Amino acid sequence: MIIARLARFAALLAALALLAAPAFAQGPLRVDVTDGHLDPMPVAVPDFIGTDGRAADAGAQIARVINNNLGNTGLFTPVDSDAFIETIENIDLRPRFGDWRVINAQALLTGRVTIDGEDRMQIAFRLWDTATEQQLLGLQFATTPDNWRRIAHKVSDAVYERLTGEQGYFDSRIVYVAESVGSDGQTLRRLAVMDQDGANPSLLTDRSFMALLPNYSPGAQQITFVAQREDGRNMSYLYDLATGRRESLFDGGGPSISSGGQSLAPRFAPDGRSLLVAAERHGSHHIFRYDLRSRILRQITSHPADDVSPSPAPDGTQIVFSSNRSGRSQLYVMDADGADVRRITFGEGQYYAPAWSPRGDLVAFVRQQSGGRFALGVVRADGSGGERILYEGYFVDSPTWAPNGRILAFTRGDFGREGTQYSIWSVDLAGFNLRRLPTQGAASDPAWSPLIE
Repeated sequence: MIIARLARFAALLAALALLAAPAFAQGPLRVDVTDGHLDPMPVAVPDFIGTDGRAADAGAQIARVINNNLGNTGLFTPVDSDAFIETIENIDLRPRFGDWRVINAQALLTGRVTIDGEDRMQIAFRLWDTATEQQLLGLQFATTPDNWRRIAHKVSDAVYERLTGEQGYFDSRIVYVAESVGSDGQTLRRLAVMDQDGANPSLLTDRSFMALLPNYSPGAQQITFVAQREDGRNMSYLYDLATGRRESLFDGGGPSISSGGQSLAPRFAPDGRSLLVAAERHGSHHIFRYDLRSRILRQITSHPADDVSPSPAPDGTQIVFSSNRSGRSQLYVMDADGADVRRITFGEGQYYAPAWSPRGDLVAFVRQQSGGRFALGVVRADGSGGERILYEGYFVDSPTWAPNGRILAFTRGDFGREGTQYSIWSVDLAGFNLRRLPTQGAASDPAWSPLIE
């Protein structure tokens, strides 16, 4: 089971050890992630060498995942292995840097995989600046062979952080809604989860209900989502990834919001102790805080307009939400207790689905414009400086941030002969590097996890 493997891996991470003290050369080899990415850095990642055939196979797979991760950022260009001149045979010897400079590799990552008789895998690597001929990083990880892909993501994160100065996002997962057609011709929507690069997809829920709008807990151990039931009500649920247990939050064993009322997509507060949820009460939607320990539900907003889609700031002191209190749906920010409500968007059209960046500086949003077009944009959390539109299209929804706040994933709908086809895409903060994330069939409602512990 995936969760069991993750738990075992977490324990093994304690064995992570430093291979060699990083040189931390303060040379010029650095990617500025705030610029456009029109000139990505060429990086060479040869297959990690293996001490036997099995280790060599794993080393080749690890190198492929790292190349894919770095290339997908748009910040790096993996150098084609056909251009390599030197064959790395021992990572403890200094490379022939001239051979790498001549093929324009500015950074070189070399690695070695060892699998011992106890089925224990060690992965060691060194990152080199080919111009200054200095080692930038040298680490080793230990795990079991079946965790080789997570190690590849860990190495990718370490390389990304060393070359950009910012945290990586590769060792993370995305939960989403997988769409398919049942034998009766009806659309099925089930929760699914995959690695951030689309690998290891698996379904979490069955066909007994429609699942929508999942969100991760801060520790990535739980998921909230909305289930559309046969009686037409949308109800909030909490799903435990370790056990697969599903709990209805606001009816049945929990407190009821109102007789016949509906609750929408809940989000965890940053401390993981409470949920923010929009729910219907007395004919309009308001924002509530639900304490997970006391099971007490407290209403935060009480405006007669509809207040929906709350998203907390990373420090938990403020909440952004969408409201039609000005006539059209716009974005507002308030203190965590509901005080001091401030409007932060003023453009034409209607604003939906705000998501506060994990860096705390920006809020992502969807704007439905005149003519039915949609835009994905960001605005500063205080509303200053205007909006920056990252993507415009036929349909956009559900923006979600990568753990480092530099990439956004979102639902994109494209009109075709069979109606609107939904898929998950990503784009960076500069509006570059638009990519479709690989899923098995139609998919929507992505929610990016924090980095996996």
